[in-house]
Amino acid sequence: MSEHKITRCGTIAIVGRPNVGKSTLLNYLVGSKISITSKKAQTTRYQLLGIQTIDDTQFLFIDTPGFQLKHLNLMNKGLNKTVHQVLSDVDVVLFVIESRGMTEEDQAVMKLIPKDRPTILVMNKVDLMKDKNALLEQIKTMSETYTFKAMVPVSAKKNKHLDHLLSTVRDFLPEQPFIYGEDEITDKSERFLASEIIREKIFRLTGQEVPYSIAVEIEKFEVEGNLRRIFAAIIVDKDSQKPMLIGKDGEKLKQISTESRQDMEELFGGKVWLETWVKVKSGWSTDQRVLKSLGL
Repeated sequence: MSEHKITRCGTIAIVGRPNVGKSTLLNYLVGSKISITSKKAQTTRYQLLGIQTIDDTQFLFIDTPGFQLKHLNLMNKGLNKTVHQVLSDVDVVLFVIESRGMTEEDQAVMKLIPKDRPTILVMNKVDLMKDKNALLEQIKTMSETYTFKAMVPVSAKKNKHLDHLLSTVRDFLPEQPFIYGEDEITDKSERFLASEIIREKIFRLTGQEVPYSIAVEIEKFEVEGNLRRIFAAIIVDKDSQKPMLIGKDGEKLKQISTESRQDMEELFGGKVWLETWVKVKSGWSTDQRVLKSLGL
């Protein structure tokens, strides 16, 4: 009679204020780029699941939008609500801050974490702290001030101490069968991932020129053997934003499309034919119907 293998499987929310490196952390923990990253706050707009299966453990990481305390339009309020919902229903919380210490904004986010949820403090960006004594001092202060289940200093970007973080998380996951296949990395469709990749390139390649109010709508996604044909509309709020995205002689849009296609080919493991264009939908980020149609 074969011995029954005991497995662990559970959900882990990654939370923190905007720009502490939550999405970068998720990508490195999963080992594949499924969550987009940029310096703009609340780049992450969706609850995104990243799956990592190692030996007898399946980690189900949930990347959440950075909790926005300043700019509260209809979309931001919806994103904040997502964070609340996630926190009430996970096995473990990874509370991410920058390694230089806790800010007032961090403390405001920490108050949202339910008291009965095992919480691990992840001190990210340790590679930016040249003085290791300052880091040790920071850890000492944190342990005297707060009651976290564990504190793990990491550098998501440099892939430092992430194995230690995974083994720490594992101890808090329930013993139960795996929910997903061992080779799965996310529950999101390729269509969704394609739109997110395009949105990331817009944020990265247009800097501050293009405001936050852009969205990407995949109008058609066709698969022919190993080739994917993708038709994507980039939605902006105002006519004046259109030329910023298209650029002189269409150069900016061409760059956005080329870099998006390269990322998609790497993620999907096949050729991609991508066509993009820009559409104006006035006031889309404050229109409940439009937000719903975009899944926000």
